[in-house]
Amino acid sequence: MARHLITSALPYINGIKHLGNMVGSMLPADVYSRYLRQRGHDVLYICATDEHGTPAELAAKERGLPVDEFCAQAHDAQKAVYDGFALAFDYFGRSSSAENRDITQHFARKLNENGFIEERAIRQVYSPADGRFLPDRYVEGTCPHCGYDKARGDQCENCTRVLDPTDLINPRSAISGSTDLEVRETKHLFLLQSKLQHEVEEWVARHEQDWPQLASSIARKWLTEGLHDRAITRDLDWGVPVPADTWPELAAEGKVFYVWFDAPIEYIGATKEWADQDPANRDWKSWWYEADDTVRYTQFMAKDNVPFHTVMFPATELGVREPWKKVDYVKAFNWLTYYGGKFSTSQKRGVFTDQALDILPADYWRYFLIANAPESDDSSFTWEHFTATVNKDLADTLGNFVNRVLSFSRKRFGDEVPAGGEPGEAETRLGEEIAGLLAEYENQMEALQFRKAASALRALWSAGNSYLEEKAPWLEIKTDKDAAALTLRTAMNLIHLYAVVSEPFIPSSAAAMRAAFALPDDTATWTTPEEAKSLTTIPVGTPFTVPPVLFAKLTDEDLETYKDRFGGRPA
Repeated sequence: MARHLITSALPYINGIKHLGNMVGSMLPADVYSRYLRQRGHDVLYICATDEHGTPAELAAKERGLPVDEFCAQAHDAQKAVYDGFALAFDYFGRSSSAENRDITQHFARKLNENGFIEERAIRQVYSPADGRFLPDRYVEGTCPHCGYDKARGDQCENCTRVLDPTDLINPRSAISGSTDLEVRETKHLFLLQSKLQHEVEEWVARHEQDWPQLASSIARKWLTEGLHDRAITRDLDWGVPVPADTWPELAAEGKVFYVWFDAPIEYIGATKEWADQDPANRDWKSWWYEADDTVRYTQFMAKDNVPFHTVMFPATELGVREPWKKVDYVKAFNWLTYYGGKFSTSQKRGVFTDQALDILPADYWRYFLIANAPESDDSSFTWEHFTATVNKDLADTLGNFVNRVLSFSRKRFGDEVPAGGEPGEAETRLGEEIAGLLAEYENQMEALQFRKAASALRALWSAGNSYLEEKAPWLEIKTDKDAAALTLRTAMNLIHLYAVVSEPFIPSSAAAMRAAFALPDDTATWTTPEEAKSLTTIPVGTPFTVPPVLFAKLTDEDLETYKDRFGGRPA
């Protein structure tokens, strides 16, 4: 089987992330990773907290903590939430690791040796009130493109345009709020992306036809506008230091690499962190170095991260002139909005992942978010839509099917799978239908079309309900006990099938369904469409239990409670 390297965009360290962050990268990467593992592939799913740059320093300052201590605490807090969402990372690292420092410095040295880094004197914002130069995010102001008055000096959160601090209108210090700012000269390192434009264009051209339109169009837009040389160092106390053996003057001044230079390298760094935990059995370089023919690399990210992963990081990898693995497929997502407005970490608008887990178990959120993933366009979160989806798909279609089949069978036939008669025409039709729907589910998962995959999964669940309504074992039992037993036995096999194939979406509920049957040798990781036709996985006489209610229906009172807490529209 193929080896699959999967990464999701690194979440910033400054605070717990909202649902938009979850569905824009980490959750779909987890769903895909789980699916591939079940199909027998060798999978390595890597992520990490992005800990450098001004967000970390500003958040630490607000908390009154040293930045390294703040990052350590915030990493653990984020990891706890991701564990709560059942994200099955192979490793969740930290961009402040020694591994990332060493590899980032190696990349910088090689780029310099190859003539792609240049030291330049630039004019930069200086705050006399703060007594320091102000890097990108330490400067706030009005975006010159869209007029948003809380734009940062590196990027406008509203229109996503990349900025320099000197672009802002009415700039102010994010530290002190002072508007008494000056522009002074200082030296920084620049990555000469303009010299790599042609190589990046050729690389994108070889891949963009396979990417989603969102990813390829954003990459093409940046290339059409032309790649500009960009400063890759900043005046910060926290970051990967410029190596003194190559740039002694800048190192003495305390320069560190720009967070967007070292953050993508952390995918490699985190893989080395993973390998360093068990070096005898883990080879990090086999995933990243000279791996073009042996590894398929898929990245997951929201659209604001696409330029950095389709243009800037590939330019870095091309420039080092070493055979580092570059991405094969970029799965990009649009925005998940909150009643049509943006989720915002900085403005605390929308539902945050820790709050979500306080309200309901993870599977409710996992299913809803993937079933409504913003793939082709933005999608809107509303409490009305969330409640309707949970009640219809999870509680009524899947949960009710499981409960009524097992409860009725236990009541009429005891705690073992009943025998009943031989399968007939209805069971043959059902097997063919299930095989076709399962093949569709597989096809959509292979194509990374998550909404369509969710639709196919939902259709699989619905097929069981349709079969149950057609056969009506509560009526069959009155005239033909064997026929009722056959229907229930067939339905139990559907429950087991649902447990296996639903695991990527709702792992905890899938485990509960599977555990309902006392099958000591139940080691199957997947059921193929051909295997699914027979619906005979669960032997007659297998003991079973009725699990607790898988999904509780949400009431009108619940809906009003959620809306009162979070608002029925964006603030």
